[in-house]
Amino acid sequence: MNKITYWLFGALSVLLLIAAWFQLLPTTVTEVAGFITGVVCVWLVVKENIWNWPVGIANCLFFLYTFWTVGLYADSMLQVVYVVLGFLGWYWWLYGGKDRTKLTVGRVSPIEISLLLVFSLIGLYWLTDYLTSVNDSAPFLDALTTILSLNAQYMLSRKYLENWLIWITADVIYIGLYIWKGLYLTSITYVVFLTMCFFGYTYWRKTWRTQVKSDSSLASSYPLTRATSI
Repeated sequence: MNKITYWLFGALSVLLLIAAWFQLLPTTVTEVAGFITGVVCVWLVVKENIWNWPVGIANCLFFLYTFWTVGLYADSMLQVVYVVLGFLGWYWWLYGGKDRTKLTVGRVSPIEISLLLVFSLIGLYWLTDYLTSVNDSAPFLDALTTILSLNAQYMLSRKYLENWLIWITADVIYIGLYIWKGLYLTSITYVVFLTMCFFGYTYWRKTWRTQVKSDSSLASSYPLTRATSI
């Protein structure tokens, strides 16, 4: 983002908050706050900025209240899990690398993919059944997006490149779900999220490729360096 974009987003945020406060738009101050913190959070994630975590935690609290008021109970409880993963992700990004260094972009392993798949299938079945029993307004979609989001959030916390692909899938479903529930600003928020996810995947993929090339160069030069020192 350039300075003009920052100023425009800031002005838009203020106008939306004022409009929500005076009920000039079919939205709430909490939903607007979720929109603002959500956009800022995702942008910081794209840039691999550590401050995405505290902003993201605040975003979860705003969305928890918003989703609870419209009967999306799984999405509400998901925000609680996000808060926990947010603190873990904050720690892992700072100290989860080799020798407690900053975490770098990586790829999810086949073993982790298998475990996450098993977790997802069991979780989807159980959560859909549970949400149906408590009269959730969209049990299957609520459960599906919840499971996808948990997978994506875990991968994000571990800084795996594939987190963006899972977020893209979840966001597409979320957009339709929130339009159906009348959360129009939230659906627009997820359109913004979806767009930023494509940027995030591209940006992180370039970072990962640079890391791989750097590691390969170090590995190939190490024997030569050692021989020279001898």
